[in-house]
Amino acid sequence: MTHFRPGIAPTLTVLALLPLLLFLGFWQLGRAEQKRVLLDNYAERQVAAPVAVGQLLGLADPAFRRVQLRGHFDGQHSLLLDNRVRDGQVGVELLQPFQDQASGQWLLLNRGWLPWPSRRTPPQFSTPGQILDIQAWVYESPGTPFQLHADPLDAPWPRLVTAVMPAKLWAELGREGFADEVRIAPGPAAYQADWPLIATGMGPEKHTAYAVQWFAMALALVGLYLYLGWHTAQEKRHGNGHQSA
Repeated sequence: MTHFRPGIAPTLTVLALLPLLLFLGFWQLGRAEQKRVLLDNYAERQVAAPVAVGQLLGLADPAFRRVQLRGHFDGQHSLLLDNRVRDGQVGVELLQPFQDQASGQWLLLNRGWLPWPSRRTPPQFSTPGQILDIQAWVYESPGTPFQLHADPLDAPWPRLVTAVMPAKLWAELGREGFADEVRIAPGPAAYQADWPLIATGMGPEKHTAYAVQWFAMALALVGLYLYLGWHTAQEKRHGNGHQSA
């Protein structure tokens, strides 16, 4: 009778790698489901009627809600979100405080993308001085933005930043402000305002494809382990047979 003899080294390798491969596969499936829910939620709320800021403040889940604003910009405290790439061109996104007249609430409004081809000169933009009617929508980051180091709080204005953190800005300015970034809809006060909700090429189907790859690697690992175990056992059996002969 041939016994299964994979050996210690292959067994330890499988015990180390198989749980990792399965974890990565299920993690990718989880990410795919998260993005499906995100896209469905976004699509549903983008067709709903816009709400006033007062209504927005009372919502438990404001993400992706459309909002109607009437008020003015604060052009003295502009943020430039660095390293934004559009169509292969490097630029920034312009964010400015906006005060809603009816509620008195401050919101950090993202006016869109600006090209910044040369670091020798600052990005060029203008700020409307009059009262404006603006439609926008609430953007809620799916996680904490990644930063190599925190943005300095004492940098001059307009301030170059690597992450959007409205709460820090309101604390610095001593204002009551909305906690999430608000993104302007295309219009007279907007620059290039066509943000992809998720990174290009990283939709749910991409995560599902990655999950299939991880599970395929796990299956291949188990198959190789079984093959080595039976093959090693057969070699030993044949070797013992030759010795006894």
